[in-house]
Amino acid sequence: MCAYPVIEAKRRDGTDSFHTHGATVEFNLMDFWAWSTSDLVSNATRGILAEYLVAQALGVANGNVREEWAAFDLTCHDGTRVEVKSAAYVQSWQQERLSRISFNVRKTRAWSKDTNLLEDVPQRQADVYVFALLAHKDQHTIDPLDLSQWAFYVLPTAELDRRTRSQHSITLASLQVLARNSVPWINLREAIEMAGKRQREMTQGDSHPDPNHHRNTPPKPQT
Repeated sequence: MCAYPVIEAKRRDGTDSFHTHGATVEFNLMDFWAWSTSDLVSNATRGILAEYLVAQALGVANGNVREEWAAFDLTCHDGTRVEVKSAAYVQSWQQERLSRISFNVRKTRAWSKDTNLLEDVPQRQADVYVFALLAHKDQHTIDPLDLSQWAFYVLPTAELDRRTRSQHSITLASLQVLARNSVPWINLREAIEMAGKRQREMTQGDSHPDPNHHRNTPPKPQT
């Protein structure tokens, strides 16, 4: 029996107070959230926000907690595994020009929180990739809470696996060739369901690496 088993995160509502020696202090968890994640344009926070928007579209956000070290980001009600990547033209730092859009799609070695081990074979862990682009280009009016400022491109993972170009990243131009059109947030769930179906059709009969072969290597953060 493991001396230090996995700690399962519990969903909090922000009203939890900080305390010391049984006495509460004058700030709570909501104050911390406001302090730590109010910059929604920043790369790190925007990426988590993009995951949340996809989770809401799929109906899997409420009642659940984001898992930081999961091999993929989200699971649909039908079991389809989803990876979310985000990018934006406008950044929170000073820019001479708008950012060039590309997304990291490199294969990874999945880590298990139950064993603290990495798989031997790198692969893409999800069935569907969602590329969330904060497409607004005006720094003065950019608002990540405005869903109309986002564009979502959805691909079955098999499309990425079969690319003859870079297997590490994909530019917006290449993504638009594969995905053809972006979809608005309101249509995102349908697009993911269709991509999941397409993924199953494209991979029927494919063999997958044995997920039980691991190396005893600690995980590293992935962006």
